[in-house]
Amino acid sequence: MTITNKKDGGKLTLALEGRLDTTTAPQLEEELRTSLDGVTELELDFAELAYISSAGLRVLLSAQKTMNKQGSMVVRNANSDIMDIFEVTGFSDILSIE
Repeated sequence: MTITNKKDGGKLTLALEGRLDTTTAPQLEEELRTSLDGVTELELDFAELAYISSAGLRVLLSAQKTMNKQGSMVVRNANSDIMDIFEVTGFSDILSIE
């Protein structure tokens, strides 16, 4: 998985490419851990993300909890397969998805 990090003041955009699964979830977790200081707006761009597993969902939930305390988080450009996963798991009710 490739993560592109773009920070603009208090806004952080992370564009994910590839698969967010058991193997790559720790990579996103580390990126979030080191990048969220002072961030009030987190945008996750899933335009190039092909797949997300339960391990990836766990990282998203953790990021949402953190951002609830310091600002907002939005998921953008999720494909239909990922949207189906969000709907089946109830994540579509938890996350802001555009």
